[in-house]
Amino acid sequence: MHHLGKENSILNQFISELRDRELQKDAMRFRKNIERIGEILSYELSKTLEYQIETVTTPFGTKDISLPQNKLVLCSVLRAGLPLHQGLLNYFDGAENAFISAYRHHRDQGDAFEVIVNYLAAPSIEGKTLILTDPMLATGKTLENVYEALKKYGFPKKIHIISVIGSKQGIDYINTIFPEDTQLWIAAVDDKLSAKGYILPGLGDAGDLSFGIKL
Repeated sequence: MHHLGKENSILNQFISELRDRELQKDAMRFRKNIERIGEILSYELSKTLEYQIETVTTPFGTKDISLPQNKLVLCSVLRAGLPLHQGLLNYFDGAENAFISAYRHHRDQGDAFEVIVNYLAAPSIEGKTLILTDPMLATGKTLENVYEALKKYGFPKKIHIISVIGSKQGIDYINTIFPEDTQLWIAAVDDKLSAKGYILPGLGDAGDLSFGIKL
């Protein structure tokens, strides 16, 4: 796990604004901060990719530059993952993209829930570097279901997970689900989950804060 929020950086300013219930009233600012966090996490992740020296021709000569070689697939969970996905795409603009809808279904309005996946659009992930993005890593059940749904598209060479805020419980859970060499890139880690499986203190519902309350 790469927990970037443990270090002092401008990242903590963006996290603070996301959590602030007064600043959350500005949906554009909320989305932009998630996007900026995605960019920061992408930059740090990029240091672990595979690189190769290539020659670039300039107007006055040539220059050898070390460039990333990985074939990337970015996969985000709709709808909350869209701003985070954009942050990654700002940096990994040559990546292929996948989108999946996954939502919690609470039976009889109780605390217990199941994660339902009912839409998936993805390229082949066989032998590629898969980057899964979900802004709120609460119980880990959503990422588990997304991973299971993607298996019919091939087996990736490497898996990275990018989240804004996660719970310790959710992080422990995905450690039991994903391959041992999977890397998690996260901005903040909170201690608790509510009875309904929401991160505490967290920030609320990232999808609603980004795009409005759903019925």
